[in-house]
This record gives sequence, C-alpha cells and structure tokens, in this order.
Amino acid sequence: MIPTNVLDRLFTRLAATYGAAWDRSLGSAPIADVKTVWSHELAGFAPRLEDIAWALEHLPEKCPNVLEFRALCRRAPAPEFKLIEAPRANPERVAQLAQQVRDVVQSTAEKDPKGWARKLQQQHEAGKKLGAHQIRAYRQALGLEGRQSWQ
Repeated sequence: MIPTNVLDRLFTRLAATYGAAWDRSLGSAPIADVKTVWSHELAGFAPRLEDIAWALEHLPEKCPNVLEFRALCRRAPAPEFKLIEAPRANPERVAQLAQQVRDVVQSTAEKDPKGWARKLQQQHEAGKKLGAHQIRAYRQALGLEGRQSWQ
C-alpha cells in the first residue's frame, strides 16, 4: 500500500493543479473510500515512489482518474544507475605478483616439468575425485592416453 502521507500529498497536488475539476472527479463517495481505491491501484509503486513523482511532473491537461494516473506512473522512465569506476591496480604490486608467479613456474619447471600431472595422478589413484578434464590432462601429459606431438 502507498503510505498515507504520500497519498495525502498526491491528493493535495492534484487538488491544487485541477481545482474544481478534481473535486468533481471525486464524486460523492467518502474521501476515505476514494483514497483506499487510489492506494490499492498505486500499491505497485510503493517501492518506486519516484514513478509517482514523475507522473506528477507530467500531468495531462484533463484531470486523471486513478487508472489514468496509474498508466501515467507506468510510463515513468527506468532509473539510471551510475557505474562506479573500478579501482586501478597498483603497478608495483602487479609486477611483484607476476615475478612471484614466474619464479614458481621456473623453479617447478626446473625440478619436474610434469610434476603437476604426477601430483594429479597420485591424488586420483588415492581416491580423490577429480574432474574429467583433470584426469584427461594428466593422462595426456604423462603419455598414458593418446600421444601428443610435444610428448
């Protein structure tokens, strides 16, 4: 439901804009009943009160009924969100991490270039669940499955 204070402000604005035409549009129904109907029809806009504000800024010349006002609210443009810029990476930290990776790769390659494959094979044979791609990769690297030109 639309908050009471919002509905009161809406009715005040419409009354000020349309004057006697607004009063005639309400008819002879009790104002509490009229507000209940308006609140019900505009309930979908409770989380998006800016759509109601937009409709108030784009009122037609003729006094709208609740269905016409709801349709006007639906024509409100979608909110625009500004994207924040991603933080820049610290070039010194990037260079430091890249050097650490190079050092690890180089030391691993010098010791055992297929150590990763042997490690996966040991894990698999010990009963650890591996993905199909991991099994295929270590088997190919160790020459256990299909010969590759680089083997």
